Amino acid sequence: MVSPSSLVVATDNFAALDDPLEWPGFGRPLKGYESRWESNFVIEGMRCAACSVAVEDALRAVPGVVEASVSYGSQRSRVVWSAQKVTPAGLLAAVKRAGYQAMPANDAQSRELRLAQTRKALWRWLVAAFCMMQVMMYAYPAYVAAPGDLSSEAERLLRWASWVLTLPVLVFSCGPFFAAALNDLKRGRVGMDVPVALGILITFAVSTAGTFDPMGLFGREVYFDSLTMFVFFLLTARWLELRLRDRTTGALEALMNRLPDTVLRQSGSAFERVAVRRLRAGDLIRVLPGEAFPADGTVRQGRSWANEALLTGESSPVLRDVGDSVVAGSHNLSGVVLVQVDHIGSETRYAQIVGLMESASVSKPQLAQLADRIAKPFLAAVLLAALAACVGWWDQGPARAVMIAVSVLIVTCPCALSLATPAALLASAGALARRGVLVRRLQALETMSKIDTLVFDKTGTLTSDRMTLKATQTRDGVPASQALAMAAALGRQSLHPRSKALVSALNEAGMAALWSAEEVTESAGEGVSGRLQPCGIDGRSVAPVVLRMGSAAFCAAPFGTADASCVHLSDAQGWLATFEFQEELRAHAKELLAALQSEGIEAHLLSGDTNAATCQVMSQLDGLIARRNSRASCSPQDKLAYLRDLQRRGHRAAMVGDGLNDGPAQGAADVSIAFGCAVPVTQARADVVVLGDQLMALAQTFVIARKAMSVVRQNLVWAAVYNAACIPLAVMGLLPAWLAGLGMAASSLVVVVNALRLSGPIAVTPTDSAREQLVARAA
Repeated sequence: MVSPSSLVVATDNFAALDDPLEWPGFGRPLKGYESRWESNFVIEGMRCAACSVAVEDALRAVPGVVEASVSYGSQRSRVVWSAQKVTPAGLLAAVKRAGYQAMPANDAQSRELRLAQTRKALWRWLVAAFCMMQVMMYAYPAYVAAPGDLSSEAERLLRWASWVLTLPVLVFSCGPFFAAALNDLKRGRVGMDVPVALGILITFAVSTAGTFDPMGLFGREVYFDSLTMFVFFLLTARWLELRLRDRTTGALEALMNRLPDTVLRQSGSAFERVAVRRLRAGDLIRVLPGEAFPADGTVRQGRSWANEALLTGESSPVLRDVGDSVVAGSHNLSGVVLVQVDHIGSETRYAQIVGLMESASVSKPQLAQLADRIAKPFLAAVLLAALAACVGWWDQGPARAVMIAVSVLIVTCPCALSLATPAALLASAGALARRGVLVRRLQALETMSKIDTLVFDKTGTLTSDRMTLKATQTRDGVPASQALAMAAALGRQSLHPRSKALVSALNEAGMAALWSAEEVTESAGEGVSGRLQPCGIDGRSVAPVVLRMGSAAFCAAPFGTADASCVHLSDAQGWLATFEFQEELRAHAKELLAALQSEGIEAHLLSGDTNAATCQVMSQLDGLIARRNSRASCSPQDKLAYLRDLQRRGHRAAMVGDGLNDGPAQGAADVSIAFGCAVPVTQARADVVVLGDQLMALAQTFVIARKAMSVVRQNLVWAAVYNAACIPLAVMGLLPAWLAGLGMAASSLVVVVNALRLSGPIAVTPTDSAREQLVARAA
């Protein structure tokens, strides 16, 4: 850690964040890098895509910042920084110097600030709505009165009343526009609020001149009704935009704030309440009903039901008894439990999930990056176009020229363009998160919409880790039930999946444990051996027996097979029994493959298991994966080569895996997908993580991704058509200011409401065109 004197100067308000004990609360250390951290902050004050670029530039200019990404859509930032050169206080100070406010992403104040902003935005909208209606009421007589019906005194009174009612709109409702525009101009930037603020001020100034000096330069025309109407429309659009953002960032904040601030930790014979960040592995903590588990741990005393829905995708509460594991972020529902802490902070599964969601909330797809890049020059072009229109129309009268310039300023504001991509993709990411799918990179949604081939690993993806007993062969005179009871006695002493399957088969058959194993030894890759003692076999006296269980060679089985799906049992007389196993397909595996086919996505199966085991699984799939699309005994290099061959043939391929051996292929895939049971390294590298065992959520992900990109294209086309149609109309003087304001607000509303459609239920339904594409590729 460096001395404070060598750091970026920070204000006193941020000094508390310089304590390293506070850093895990809003970030995590990056493994493999000394003193390098990844932190997340909530940014206040951003009004457009150009603002996010300004915050990024301010952060990247700080010595010690390695990487900075800011999302206007989620109002969040992700910063990778070196603790040897800067502290979080320095980062927040840099953001403040740029004219914005930042705070730790998990700070309770961030939610309070968000709620306060929402309430204030609603009040601004209500004031604008009330004043707009009153101003329009006062403006109505001037529109409908015949010549001579309205006296000059009455007309003047109505104009003064409109001017008075416009003041609250200007001072209160328009406050954020002016503050943001002033902030941009003071720092030499052009943000989206600059043309809006200029248009509002010019309209008010011209209308004020027409009210108090009707014979002056700008004549007697007033536009208070247009001004208040424009502000009302604009605030309506921004209110809906705020609500959309709350549906995604609010869900993220709810997840991040699931951990309690304090917990009861055992100290001697008593319990003391300490901050969660003070916990260490091995501590004993007491968790009361209604509280969240603050760390991953093991129940040492008591039993309770836990709600793990947000972390595992399992909607039903699960029973947690002594010896069971609990995960951070899940809720204790019923009883008081004593838990021993196993993992804390960034090592917990909860922290890994939060990290995935944070990555998604600040990631920028290519289309969004393009919008950010063109925001600055586009806004500069807007100002020049407004100035040119004013100069061009000046000969027709200063008042008309100025109002045409105002119309150009307002109608060309690129709100819809900036919202088109992030609104749709953030809505999609939020919808997927509610279905138990975490999108780590928003760019993955764009890529997933183009996927035509999905490559599966076998074990842990299409099949579960659990195996089932399919058939039993025994020596003459030996009942199958007796052989199973003997094998299960040895199996209880082993962690091998097939040993567990034997124990499960005995329990499912309702048979008692008739043997107990002693002196058990296990030979890696061969099998187990031990002495079996009888226990309660119909009261008969049965002598102990020495058995071996494992491979054919280990048990001297007469079949001479190395089939990995079989386990053999032998005693002193030789071969005793052979048990044949099969892998279980995961629930809804067939439905998933059928749904993928209906979407025109061809499935492939790559397995590191034997050919017999792979063929066994293929036979259970009823032809949903073509035989030519499966490979057995694949090494990691084989999987990588297979995937690259698909890509060379023009396919866009995604890879689904759960183990380290899938890493090379997932790294080369266009999109990598992991399940929640995957090893942490696989999850960390995956573009998409499917929590729990909800296989159909994977099919829904592809459907939503395609729907999202369809909405993005619709939004971009709408924004382009709107600008192409309205800009010429405004320049030609055919679009009054109030209609320009309505058009700009309506364009943003269309984009936001169109994106909100992605938040609703989306069914996976077959399409004829998708089937035709699949048949054509198969041919």
